[in-house]
Amino acid sequence: MRDYTLHVAQVQRPCYPHFMDFTLQSEQEADGRWLAEVPEIPGVLAYGATADEAMAKAETLALRVLAERLENGEARPQAIRFLLAAA
Repeated sequence: MRDYTLHVAQVQRPCYPHFMDFTLQSEQEADGRWLAEVPEIPGVLAYGATADEAMAKAETLALRVLAERLENGEARPQAIRFLLAAA
């Protein structure tokens, strides 16, 4: 299993003093497919032919879930920045 951390860090302002960290995990299934998930967000998992493809799909899905929560009023809008590890 490969673990990566996707950091969604709020811009440092007096009213936004904390960080949100999400872990992006991937592992190869017995049939050769790769499965990636963000365990901190229920339901965010995706399959791909390669680890990179599965992780890209899971990361995209995680961002869509976060955006939908904002659109539906389930989360409060916040100033954020994204930190991604270089390849």
